[in-house]
Amino acid sequence: MIKLKKTYLLLAFVLGLSGFAVAQSAAKPDIPLVRVYFHEKIDSTQKLIRKLDGKNDEFFKPADNDDLNNRLDKALTERVDSIQDAIESSKITDNNDKIRYLRGLNEALQRFYIGFKYQTVKSPVLLEVVSGYKNCMVLDQKKQSIFPEIKKHSYDAGDILVNAYAFNDNEGLQASKDFLTLKVCHEHPDRMMTILSKNPDFPYTDSLIVVAAHTRPDDLYTYAAAYNKFAERIRNSSDSLVQLIVRISKMPTGRMFFPFLDNLSNNKISFDEVETALKDDEKYYSLLVKTEIDYADRVRRRDTPLSIIALRRKLADKASEVYVNVINGLHESPDNIRFRKIVNLSPQELYYLAVMTEDVIYTSSYTHGVYPFIWKKMKTGKGGDSLLLSVKFDYFRKWVKMAANYNTLDDFLKRMDKGNAQILMKAFVNGLEKSATLEDAVDVADSYASINDKAIQSLVLNQVQNNLQQSKQTANKKAEDIYDILNTLFLSIDSSNHIDLSEKLGIPPIYFMPNKDMRDAKGRIIIQQFFYGDEDGRTFFPMFVNSFRNGNWKMQSNNQWVTISSTKGVPVTIYTNKPLDEKQGLDAQAQGALNQYLYDNDLNPTMVIHRGHSYWLPSTLDQLSDSARLVMLGSCGAYQNLSKVLQICPTAQIISSKQTGAGNINQPMINTIIDELRQGKDLNWPVMWKRFGVLFNHGDLFNDYVPPYRNLGAVFIMAYQKEVMNEED
Repeated sequence: MIKLKKTYLLLAFVLGLSGFAVAQSAAKPDIPLVRVYFHEKIDSTQKLIRKLDGKNDEFFKPADNDDLNNRLDKALTERVDSIQDAIESSKITDNNDKIRYLRGLNEALQRFYIGFKYQTVKSPVLLEVVSGYKNCMVLDQKKQSIFPEIKKHSYDAGDILVNAYAFNDNEGLQASKDFLTLKVCHEHPDRMMTILSKNPDFPYTDSLIVVAAHTRPDDLYTYAAAYNKFAERIRNSSDSLVQLIVRISKMPTGRMFFPFLDNLSNNKISFDEVETALKDDEKYYSLLVKTEIDYADRVRRRDTPLSIIALRRKLADKASEVYVNVINGLHESPDNIRFRKIVNLSPQELYYLAVMTEDVIYTSSYTHGVYPFIWKKMKTGKGGDSLLLSVKFDYFRKWVKMAANYNTLDDFLKRMDKGNAQILMKAFVNGLEKSATLEDAVDVADSYASINDKAIQSLVLNQVQNNLQQSKQTANKKAEDIYDILNTLFLSIDSSNHIDLSEKLGIPPIYFMPNKDMRDAKGRIIIQQFFYGDEDGRTFFPMFVNSFRNGNWKMQSNNQWVTISSTKGVPVTIYTNKPLDEKQGLDAQAQGALNQYLYDNDLNPTMVIHRGHSYWLPSTLDQLSDSARLVMLGSCGAYQNLSKVLQICPTAQIISSKQTGAGNINQPMINTIIDELRQGKDLNWPVMWKRFGVLFNHGDLFNDYVPPYRNLGAVFIMAYQKEVMNEED
């Protein structure tokens, strides 16, 4: 309305009029000067919202959907203006009431502005807020409750409306707030305890405490141990399960008992039995495994046990703490010494060591220890069928994925009857949409390229295509999105299909990296390389430095890092820390000092290289710059960490190794990539990978390296996130 106001204020001045109500147009109501300020505040908020789409124009179009954009812009302009007009032309005689509605409208818009700016509400909420405010205002003018209107809207829109100043005295305000509290507790059970702790006198608190005991027992346990009014409400509950949780929360070792909550509540296990197991880490781990298998069998029968999340967390912790960290730490010792700790474990206990420690188990701990030890312990036949049956197929997708990534899948499937192996691989790709996260789907995507048996590969592809057709027939959009992306990814593996994943999936290029995208605002390409101070680092660091001793490069060095800069072509600078003594933590200090130097000098790496064993990789990822466009993980087992990289750099291209990263592969590959960048060339991955294949004779070590366009798990994540964003818009 700002343009109209300016026009008529100017007209008023020209006509020499004063002390009158400013007319906006012949068809619009007069606005007394006493209320102009409140209209201008609304206009100002409208302008702020318009800017949220990042476009310097007079429209609000934050989505990729033209129809939605048009409706949003119309709501923000025409419909908000019409509410202002309605307030002015209404039969309300009290000036304060009109100000109250104008102020409330501005508050509602401001709350949307803040929510959308900080990504706590989505753009379509604006449509609800504008229409809802108008309807609530009509009800309020009639002295009627706004509750019927609030019930129609989403929580986000309703929360904005009930907090608008205009409805502070409405008779339906408290009922509306109570309804929204129940609504958010139902829609976001993870927030229920936080909400109730802030509103302990909420009318439905006691009922929701019982609900939480059955659905969020971990959260209830945390709050029950506190000393406040809400904790008192929990402790005073008459529900038997709530009282059991309260009892455990009071115990000094309550967290160690909590994984067994379901069996304790059903008298399948006693407190004394858990207490006895707690005296020995190995017995406690065995009890956790036994309970997990019991719970997994119930889950298979669609009966979700209480505290299963706590059980799995504790199982993962103990698997790492008691066993895997030990055998990882002895990686330089002979196998008979290194794996002594796991000699007495059962096949099932070894199975859970693998699937519960995917992110921490070393490649050699899996391939030389856990995996072969399972088969030494199996007493029946081939063993593959028996193993999965004995654990009730718990985490079987994770098991198959890890076997594929560590090149043991073919061996595992050969340990099963052929028919059962086919059934297993079909199950591997079925029901992916039922998982609350994308982890299962990413596991399937990651595994496909590692399946060497063509018959199994074909079976998996056919099952994905069958599931895609079924999802279309049943209008299951989530399933359709998942299987459509997987189908595209798997077909792209065969070059004869001529599928461009970037074009097909609408994601950033993965077949090439434009040289210009690697440059910063000053035209420089900044590369950071992480070395570690173990024997490997000290061996390969001089080789790396010496490979740049030619006329194309110059070097500078200080006590902690080396700087290598191009003298010809594109300005490329490589910063690499020295592999100082890792036992004294000097390598970590050097990396920290280099990170600080890069930050202080506005040097943002667009290529990051990890050099070292897989056990150093978490340290590199902790320091990974979000400016990275190309990340090279030439380390053992690095293929397991793609999702971590993408959390930091959502569109990064990744080169990784599925298993053993080798120095004699890393160095020539790094030199070739960097020199292509120096010459101003784009990185054409299919062409370069073909060249690398010839250079390394397509050996086993090279074949474990995965180029960006074959990192199917990473591509799946990017494609699915893009699809979800499009649907939300």
